[in-house]
Amino acid sequence: MTEALYEDAGLTLDEDGITIRRYYFLLSVPKRVAYNKIQGIRAKPMSWASGKRRFLGAIKPRYRLPRDVQRASKQTLLILELGRWIKPCITPEDPAKVIALLKTRVG
Repeated sequence: MTEALYEDAGLTLDEDGITIRRYYFLLSVPKRVAYNKIQGIRAKPMSWASGKRRFLGAIKPRYRLPRDVQRASKQTLLILELGRWIKPCITPEDPAKVIALLKTRVG
């Protein structure tokens, strides 16, 4: 992994991709997503249905959120479109910065 362009408690963006911490249930191991695998990014306001009051997951099974005990205080959900049924989601502490970084790296 190269030097971090952005890092918070739940994720790291570096020159090659995103590392989502505590992504996989039970084991809490990270998921790595290369920028060239991301087909699009959608930003949505956090709500009860999108997992705002849940520290693990969302109501909709196609959206996969990592374990995050601080999610209730966050306002923005970013959905990563990878061309698969299950979509990784992130709740960065600084969503504007993450969106700006992703726009420059996702084709």
